[in-house]
Formats: sequence, C-alpha cells, structure tokens
Amino acid sequence: MSQQHSAAPAPTPTTASAVATVARRRDWWRDAVIYQVYPRSFADSNGDGMGDLEGVRTRLPYLRDLGVDAVWLSPFYASPQADAGYDVADYRAVDPMFGTLLDADALIRDAHRLGLRIIVDLVPNHSSDQHEWFRRAVAEGPGSPLRERYHFRPGKGSHGELPPNDWESIFGGPAWTRVTEPDGTPGEWYLHLFAPEQPDFNWEHPAVGDEFRSILRFWLDMGVDGFRIDVAHGMVKAEGLPDLGSHEQLKLLGNDVMPFFDQDGVHDIYRQWRLILDEYSDPMGPEGPSAEGRGRETGGRIFVAEAWTPTIERTANYVRPDELHQAFNFQYLGTHWDAEELREVVDRTLDAMRPVKAPATWVLSNHDVTRHATRFANPPGLGTQIRQAGDRALGLRRARAATLLMLALPGSAYVYQGEELGLPDVVDLPDEVRQDPAYFRGAGQDGFRDGCRVPIPWTRTGSSYGFGDGGSWLPQPDSWGELSVEAQTGVPGSTLELYRAALAIRRTQPDLGAGDAVEWLRAPEGVLALRRGEFVCVANTTAESVALPAYGRMLLSSGEVTESDGEAKLPADTTVWWTTG
Repeated sequence: MSQQHSAAPAPTPTTASAVATVARRRDWWRDAVIYQVYPRSFADSNGDGMGDLEGVRTRLPYLRDLGVDAVWLSPFYASPQADAGYDVADYRAVDPMFGTLLDADALIRDAHRLGLRIIVDLVPNHSSDQHEWFRRAVAEGPGSPLRERYHFRPGKGSHGELPPNDWESIFGGPAWTRVTEPDGTPGEWYLHLFAPEQPDFNWEHPAVGDEFRSILRFWLDMGVDGFRIDVAHGMVKAEGLPDLGSHEQLKLLGNDVMPFFDQDGVHDIYRQWRLILDEYSDPMGPEGPSAEGRGRETGGRIFVAEAWTPTIERTANYVRPDELHQAFNFQYLGTHWDAEELREVVDRTLDAMRPVKAPATWVLSNHDVTRHATRFANPPGLGTQIRQAGDRALGLRRARAATLLMLALPGSAYVYQGEELGLPDVVDLPDEVRQDPAYFRGAGQDGFRDGCRVPIPWTRTGSSYGFGDGGSWLPQPDSWGELSVEAQTGVPGSTLELYRAALAIRRTQPDLGAGDAVEWLRAPEGVLALRRGEFVCVANTTAESVALPAYGRMLLSSGEVTESDGEAKLPADTTVWWTTG
C-alpha cells in the first residue's frame, strides 16, 4: 500500500517556554538557529519607508513563533549610510532613521522576555569618514596625531600623485584616496579597503584598541548577547603595507592570504576581546545580569566572525577556545547544489572545527549575496551575485531542500530574513533606485546586493505589503503579496510552514543540533544520506526521482514523497527527514 506525504505536515508550535529553555543554556550558541535582521528592510514603524528598531521590536513575536534562538541585527549606528550603515560615525549612538538608544534598550529587553537573544553588528576594520577622529585628522593636516589612528601615507611619484601602494578596493578602484590639505593643496593618501567613505583604522595604534574595548563594554552593559564582527579578517595589515604585485585582486580573494586580510595579528585582538566578554554574566541566565551587566555566573555571550579566509582550516583559527565562538562558513554558502561537493565541504568543515572544539556554522544567504532561491535557479559557476532570475520553480524547490539539509547538520545555522518566505532576489531593480556603493564603482564587486535587501512582505496588500504605511525604500515586486507572511501562514506545504515545522522538530529531536560528526549512509549517485543517532536525512540533488529505503517514520520533507512497502520515492531536488526511534 502506497502513501503520499505532503511537503510539510501540520507544524508543531514552538512554545515560549521551549524557546526560553534553550535560550537560557550557557552553550546555546553551539546549536542555535540565528536569524539575521537587516533593519532597514524588516519593518517600518513610522511610515517613512525605512525599517527601524521599533519595527523590529513589534515583530519579535513572529521570530519567537518561527522558532529561532537569536536575532542578529545589521548595523543601526549613527552613520551617513554610504554603505548601508557599515560606515559608522558614532559607535555608541543609534542613527535617527532607526530610532534611539531607548528603542535599542526596549528591543533588547523585549527580546529577552520572549526568549530571544540579540546579537549586534560591530564594524572594527573601518569607520565612516564622518567619524570625529577622521574629520579632525583631515582638518588638522599632516602631522596630526589622529592621522596615526588611520593609514595616512604620502603618495608615490615626483609630486605624490600616485597611491602609496597597489592595493585595490573591494568595491573597485584603488584602495587609496588623496585628501586636500587645510591649505588647499593635494596631500596625503588614506587607505580604505572598501568605499572612500570608509577609512581603515590602524590597529597598531593603542588608541584604536582602547576605543573598541570601551565600545564592547558599552553594548554589553546594555545587555546584548553578542557581536557579529564585520570584516573580522581585515583589521591587521602586513608590516610596511607591501605591494601585492597584481591587478584584479578581487579574484584572488579566498584563494590566498592577502597582505590586508587574514593576517595572524588579528588573533591577538580577539584574545583580548574574549577576556572582556568572559567577565560578563549571562543576561538570560537564571538570575539575569547584575546592575552593571557583570556577575559571578559568566558565559552566554558570544562573538561571531565574518572571516573570509582561503580555507576552512584557517577559519578555524578564529574560533580557538580563547578567541571567538563562531565563524561564518562561507565555503558552504558558495557550494553548488551537488551531492559530492556538499559532502566534501561538510566533512572538511567538521574536521576543521573538531580540533578547536568549536561548532560548525551553516548559512545559505545573507545581505551581501544573491538569495539562494535565485542562486539555485541558475546554472552553477555564476558566483554569489547573480543578475538573472533563472528558473524560479527550480530555485525554490532546491532552496527548500537545501534548508532541510542545512538544518540537519551538526552545529549552528543562520537564516537571512525572508528566506523563510522563499523570497527570490529582485534582479530587475531600476538603476536609479540602487544604493549599493559597489554598483557605482568599476571593477569591484558586481554591486547587485540591493536585490537581496528589498523590504520583506508581511501582508497580501498595502503600500508596501505590510512593511510600513509609507512605501519602501526599494521597490517591491508585484508578486510580493502572495509570498507574504499573511499569505503563507497556516497553508500546508508553504515555505514559511516548512521552516516553522523544521525548526520545531530541530528543537525537540535530541539527535539534531549540536555535534561534530555525521555518519554517511550508502546512497545512489547524486543523493546524500546522513545519520545522526536515530535521525536520518536524505537529500536528492539530482533532476530525477530516486527510490531508496524508508528509514523509519517520516518527520518532514521539502516536497511530495511517496512511501510503499518500506521504500520511499523522492522527487528531484527534495530532502526528507526520518526518525528510526
């Protein structure tokens, strides 16, 4: 007798008590599902078309019910917004477009009451050119002590008209900009690995380290649960700032250690930071934090590294026991939907993290790459910024299957806002609305990051599909309404209900979550089958249906699966969860 199973059974609600129980574990981060909020595109509370902290706060119950453990907030600091807030003018202030410090405090407190932790972005590699230090450094002219806190250098050439070295900006063009001195003459050059509005700090200067240790304490005292460290691999530069000796340097990233990235000196910084973090009590511990945020029961607060390194093994250096807690697994993010490639990167990741006793992390999308529902809709080899929509149905089918595979792996997982709705990238934004700084500079990143930053839809109708009452800062497609939270809630088989069911099962299945190994089972070519205790996950990455044994009671599947006489038939691009218990 055959039996057909729908893509997602009725979801098991995630209760507030279950969320709180997990969140209050001191080692919660070892198996956490962390949800990235891009504040300007999540929810707008005041109708100005821009998301804000109050908007995030009002939507926290949605995230609690989704079943995530923590919320990572992209930057909301005071900023001219030359790079969407990653150009910080004041690290202790909230930009007015997002609200106030009181709004940040209310968001943190409400999140903790709901059993959610809050991780904030920290941007230590560079500041805004409107930061007080940099403005004074330029205004005071050559010889200003403040110039030593950045990388100011005289230019090459007979009149200093050439950059000090051949480094190129990640956003395109030279990594140096020449300033006009107070007397109106062309002067020194300053280093910016990203936009000219983002001058790099000189971490060899003690004042820089002092300042960031103070910034850490400011936000820890407010009660945040951790920090995601932007460009964690970039703060220390090779001594003497040597020429690289090649052009099109962006193509070399991820293949070799660069004189401006992944220098060994960054690890000394993180060892100092870890000492500070470990002083603090857990704000969600049994008794909460002390009045100053510090107490006897320390732990529970974490660092997460955005560290682009040549190998997973070098990434592991960032999460040694006395440094950071997690590091993003970008090698996994960039892997094609291919069983052999996926198995290799999973094995390499687990092998690299095991010696340092750090959890692996798994991520499919974020604010810097094309959403995986669109990446998987296109042929492999196009990179992580794609300009074409591809086969939408294929991309969504693979994205759902990839999500179940990711959530089955040992360690911690990251979910980017809107991926639980199956949102595609918006690849046809008009040029005049784009705001990615890389889009306006030649030879750098493709500059199409705006496509994954379009505000997410909450309702079927409205000026911005429930995002806010005043439209949205980037235009939303006409199809957004049917992808909204309202349209998918309670609909069996919808992507939202698939995520809710998967996260509820992950929370209750003892063999899911933390761990450092999987048992690979024999499977047909193009199929991944892994066991973790009594849990089995099978992912068919091929374009054809496959038949294989039914491993037990089916928990969840990303597509329609038929079982008959102990055998299961998996459609193309489908992942299934079973329990043998």
